[in-house]
Amino acid sequence: MPQKSSCIFLLLFFSIHISIHIGINQQPVKAQTPTPTAPICPAQLKTTIDAVTNRPLFSRVRWGILIQNLGSNQTLYSQDAQKYFTPASNTKLLTTAAALLQLGENYRFRTSIYRGSNNFFYVVGRGDPSLTDAQLRVLAKQLKQKGINQIQQLVVDDRYIRGELVPSSWQWEDIYSDYGAPVGSVILNQNTFSFNLLPQTLGKPALISWTDANEAKQWRVINQSVTTAQNQPISINVTRELSGNVLRIQGQLAANSQPYLVTLPVVDPNYYFLRRFRSALAAEKITLGRTSVGIYANNQQEVAAVLSPPLSQLLVEINQNSNNLYAEALLRALAIKKTPLPNQATADAALEVLKTTLTQMEVNSSSYALVDGSGLSRKNLISPEALVQTLQAMAQSPQAAVFRASLPVAGVSGTLKNRFQNTPAAGIVQAKTGTLTGAISLSGYINPPKYAPLVFSIIVNQTEQPASIVRKAMDEIVVSLAQLQRCQ
Repeated sequence: MPQKSSCIFLLLFFSIHISIHIGINQQPVKAQTPTPTAPICPAQLKTTIDAVTNRPLFSRVRWGILIQNLGSNQTLYSQDAQKYFTPASNTKLLTTAAALLQLGENYRFRTSIYRGSNNFFYVVGRGDPSLTDAQLRVLAKQLKQKGINQIQQLVVDDRYIRGELVPSSWQWEDIYSDYGAPVGSVILNQNTFSFNLLPQTLGKPALISWTDANEAKQWRVINQSVTTAQNQPISINVTRELSGNVLRIQGQLAANSQPYLVTLPVVDPNYYFLRRFRSALAAEKITLGRTSVGIYANNQQEVAAVLSPPLSQLLVEINQNSNNLYAEALLRALAIKKTPLPNQATADAALEVLKTTLTQMEVNSSSYALVDGSGLSRKNLISPEALVQTLQAMAQSPQAAVFRASLPVAGVSGTLKNRFQNTPAAGIVQAKTGTLTGAISLSGYINPPKYAPLVFSIIVNQTEQPASIVRKAMDEIVVSLAQLQRCQ
């Protein structure tokens, strides 16, 4: 077969296993408790950390570490701190820092509906990642209160955010998983839809229960699953062709199992929004005729609008829950602020604003190279130096308290909820996690009770070890830092 034909064949029929979640919106991980260590002096720090990083199981692993006193920039430990690493979701630290300084903690996304001529109405989305069906109901009620009972045509104007819905450097298994949902002017329910799989009698396929009947109509489902005996292992794979509307369900579901939730990204965010809004309008007895995607005139009258929560709350979702979609939407908001005209906000334009902002924060511009705002791309490159410089700058900024409040707390919240429990680090470490295949990261702040506050970044790349093993080693280092004390 000629090479060109082979490529086309692969593009049409390559399937992605939705159940594989790599680089996900990281959930709290139940980590092994690090071995407690005795209090240590700064002079012992190098020996203590080297004993971890030089273990035989890490002989082929790249470690990047930088530990400094907060505020003074005094380095306590450094290992390849100026070199590039794949940072995973530690990228979100740079994105959220720049957004907080540029947009302010009270910034809100606005979604508007404008009335045009001939009973046409226009939805103008500006990339609000928090928009849900609840906000659609609010918009519908606002229209009803204005005496609007019929809409001849509803048009989505999606010009505010342009460019790729997903970065081209994201891997296929990512863009067909819920943590890699598309980002555009209109985002609803995080641009995902869901259904449950329910067991039936022995030998029967799992029953599909859709949460949205309209979405069910968009797909042709090939259900090859089977209900097995009680207490048998559950193994479900949902695959999707790269193009087309076919979902294939395979695997087994035990007869006594609970509903198995499957969440997938939508194919076309604009028409997904229109389908859901039609339902919201119908609930208010507003009839809707045709729907389309188009352009509105700037002099139209705004008749309804909803606002997102303030940026301070959105940052918590990004950094504590490592939400990729929120991070990508926030990145693009930087471009909207710089050029608030339609068609100008792209990821590339936003990355330029981010770089300019970090330079103003005195973060070395050659210490990182970004292609997205979430860290899902394997092409992002960040040094521990860049992360520590960002954390140092934010600690000195007027937004320091808001920024730190967005970070997970060891043993308490977010992706660190199940880490560091019952260790000296619990409650005194605020840090952002990061996980991709072969790349684990952790960067943030520590307030040791017997030493000055610290800022740190630890990144491990090119590891074949399970993530749990790498995290345990990282956590040992952090627990040691938490027990640092001044010595004579």
